[in-house]
Amino acid sequence: MNSQRLQFTTDDGLSLHYKTWNVDGAKRALVLLHRGHEHADRWDTVVPSLAMPDTAIYAWEARGHGQSPGRRGHAAGFMEYVRDLDTFFHHLQTAHGLVPEQTVVIAHSVGAVIGATWVHDFAPRIAGLVLATPALEVNLIVPGALTSIRVLQKLKSDATIKSYVRGSWLTRDHSAAGIYDADQSISKDISAKILTELFDTGKRVISDAEVMDRPLLLFSASADKVVKRRAIDALYDNYGSDQKVHLTLKGARHAIFHDLCRQEVCDAIKRFAERCFTSFTPTRLEADMSHPATTAEFIELKKPLPSPSLKGLSFIMQRASLGSLGKLSQGIRIGHATGFDSGESLDYVYENKARGSLGLGQIIDYFYLNAIGWRGIRQRRACMNQALRYALQHVRSSNLPLQLMDVAGGAGRYLLDVLADPEAGAGLHVLCRDWSESALATGRATAKKMELTDRIDHIRGDAFDEASFANVEPKPSIAVVSGLYELFPENDKLQRSLRGIFNAVNPGGWIIYTGQPWHPQVEMIARTLTNRDGQYWIMRRRPQGEMDALIEAAGFKKEKQWIDDFGIFTVSIARKPA
Repeated sequence: MNSQRLQFTTDDGLSLHYKTWNVDGAKRALVLLHRGHEHADRWDTVVPSLAMPDTAIYAWEARGHGQSPGRRGHAAGFMEYVRDLDTFFHHLQTAHGLVPEQTVVIAHSVGAVIGATWVHDFAPRIAGLVLATPALEVNLIVPGALTSIRVLQKLKSDATIKSYVRGSWLTRDHSAAGIYDADQSISKDISAKILTELFDTGKRVISDAEVMDRPLLLFSASADKVVKRRAIDALYDNYGSDQKVHLTLKGARHAIFHDLCRQEVCDAIKRFAERCFTSFTPTRLEADMSHPATTAEFIELKKPLPSPSLKGLSFIMQRASLGSLGKLSQGIRIGHATGFDSGESLDYVYENKARGSLGLGQIIDYFYLNAIGWRGIRQRRACMNQALRYALQHVRSSNLPLQLMDVAGGAGRYLLDVLADPEAGAGLHVLCRDWSESALATGRATAKKMELTDRIDHIRGDAFDEASFANVEPKPSIAVVSGLYELFPENDKLQRSLRGIFNAVNPGGWIIYTGQPWHPQVEMIARTLTNRDGQYWIMRRRPQGEMDALIEAAGFKKEKQWIDDFGIFTVSIARKPA
């Protein structure tokens, strides 16, 4: 078969390798993700059995693996691989004309967890997903090993673990086992951080798999010593698509593409891929574009807990603590006064400087500011900065007017920071709209202090009033909706807002929008914290696929997405057709 080894560039400038087979003229594609420790060349003996008419095959090589650069088995975090995969997928679209709706992703072991996380977090419009013996829960064998590795990672942030796996553990084929053991490009190293985050990410994806709607073919091996079957079964049980198949390979070991069952596996994949190619199904949406799983969760969170109950007692104690000792913390005091979802609260979280009364308050504030949700919020701000710079670069290259509008920008502190940046803000003018007069007054005062009043306008406006956007002048080339839509469960409000924004934005312009597809503390927040209206802060999580569908229904086309290290907050960018 016709193959090439090529390279693509990640968002952080790393040049990663990948291989291609039979690309010329192909209209369909298979994308292959290798096992942990392995590399793209491991697919060489498998690809002939996966070959299909008019179908290109691409195999990526993760950072720190094979010929791709980076310390062996290491990355900044597990989500680094997921972000790299999204960049790789967009590269294939640009460089080779790959069509997502005619693409099936085939992912093995650790690669399968990367692939599943990508499908959950980024909601790509692929035709289907194959997960082969996914490493959702690695069998560490030694009791307490995971806890020990977590402690080691805390003590030594760049600690490395050596894999115990030998070729004979992976396959019944003695020749294939010998080739694996002799392969010098296979590294047994894996970062302790990556290993622990692999476990955590696997749990997250399993717990929220109901929002995943791409057709799924899942493989288990009955004699697998490397990963635990219970996690694979849980993923299948929770998985949201009704187009799912789980095949258990009798007697097979973990490396099913190099085991005696390899032909059976490849034949099943080809049958599955053919069905996916001929019957692509769009993202499932209800009549009001609300996902049934997160809607049901929202309804449950609005109900009071049974009394008496241990869970109810726990939340009562948490509320009492926040309302007494918690008020020694400056951040918690602000949350009680203005709402934990308010702009004032977020500004305090962004500042990330612990303050409080009597010494104890500062300690409480430190732990408050380091809650996983607030850490994610701060990463969302960094993602927003990346998205803004991406949009501004394209606006300048397209010679569009340098006009930006935030539809609910509050005081617009981050907008002022962009304007003050000599590179990003050069020639830019900003319209900051918000419903809160006090927030706008704060923004005007800050703009005056920074001598930016001639470059930013703070105007009262309703982000959900579709008609109000018609009067926006000059028309923006970039519209920003940050942290707003996550606060409202009803999609009809979002649809009105997005229609208005679409009409306001210049042709060829951009919308930057945030999302919150998952949150580990959604019930704790709903039972203990209050919002800006003084009510319990009950959120409906909106899966990324649903949020993107709303954007697409308004007329925009999504182009790129950023996400935090925890999978909580997303920042995406979409373009209005020119």
